[in-house]
Amino acid sequence: METAFYFEQAGIGLSMDENYHIFLALKQLIITHPIQTCRFWGKILGLEMNYIVAEVEFQEGEEEEEAEEEEVVEEAGKEGSEARDEDEEEEKVEDEPPKSTYKPPPVIPKEENRTGANKFTYFVCNEPGKPWVRLTQVTPAQIVAARKIKKFFTGRLDAPIVSYPPFPGNEGNYLRAQIARISAGTQISPLGFFQFGEEEGDEEEEGGAGRDTYEENPDFEPISVIELLDSLSNWVHHVQNILMQGRCVWVNPSQKSEVEEEEGEEEEKPDEPDEPEEEVGPPLLTPLSEDSDILNIPPWTAESSTNLVPQYSIAVLHSNLWPGAYSFAIGKRFDNIYLGWGHKYSPENYTPTMPPPVQTEYISGPETTEMSDPTVEEELALKVAQEEALAAAEEEDEMEEEEDEDEDD
Repeated sequence: METAFYFEQAGIGLSMDENYHIFLALKQLIITHPIQTCRFWGKILGLEMNYIVAEVEFQEGEEEEEAEEEEVVEEAGKEGSEARDEDEEEEKVEDEPPKSTYKPPPVIPKEENRTGANKFTYFVCNEPGKPWVRLTQVTPAQIVAARKIKKFFTGRLDAPIVSYPPFPGNEGNYLRAQIARISAGTQISPLGFFQFGEEEGDEEEEGGAGRDTYEENPDFEPISVIELLDSLSNWVHHVQNILMQGRCVWVNPSQKSEVEEEEGEEEEKPDEPDEPEEEVGPPLLTPLSEDSDILNIPPWTAESSTNLVPQYSIAVLHSNLWPGAYSFAIGKRFDNIYLGWGHKYSPENYTPTMPPPVQTEYISGPETTEMSDPTVEEELALKVAQEEALAAAEEEDEMEEEEDEDEDD
């Protein structure tokens, strides 16, 4: 409710009644689940119903059990499918048609719980008071596909996503991908409020770019509102950037596991593709001043909540890249919220990706042109012509031999 009060000073947020209902719904969520931290992330609008989003972090050891259950189910499914494949291979006849040598690109593994884009878990509901539904963890393929499409939400998590390129999942997966993208671009805090731990090994090896953990700075000195409004260097991102691969930490897709390496040693392949270049994104706690512009449009706009009584004003920032994302700060108090349609700003009109061009036909020629079969009369005439040509060639050869003998005599 205190956060809602500050956002209300800037003219941002929901009505006081809805804020109180959301507060009670979050309390109910904490009671029914073993949650350590809980925060109202925002509200995403839909055509039929809206989504109230809660960002939570489970207690240690609670979320891992659920992940282990999912892995057991997946392993059981894999074992069953392998057994069925073996049975089908035994039933096949020896004479088989040639198999395709095409191999799909390797699947990029998703990030584990409490790391990267899956650092937090999200619950959603359509209205405060209705049951909360937990969203599944996001995969790199879903984030990559979400960048190429733009769909309005309906308010139903099981609604299909009809788009091109096709999206791997339903509306619940698309919602989770958009939440990850919005959080990576709009979750900000005043400079110095968070700091890295005292572990210096990671910072020396990776230059701080691979660090995904931070802690609150107990010696933080509040930044004045005037300084927060004057320079974006006094604000930093405290959520990791998502790479083009769809992950926060890059993974080499060509790297093989131990089992695959043993099989590769037995079957040597001369032609191996070149290893892809490693992606490196901006490190954690990067200032907002390093964000790139959008066709000469600044990525952030800073303004004061009031000009009449500046001594009681607060600093407010709203994102131009993700319309609907707002942040405020005053003293040691700050927070972020998103209220919008879940769409990224596009300077030009959105144009869906066109399908690939149609494959061209073969060049017309004697090798590819279809012809009608000759009749019997045409075949006989061709045979007679070939015999006459052969006889004429033999006569020419005999004449040449006789001329050679006469010259010798």
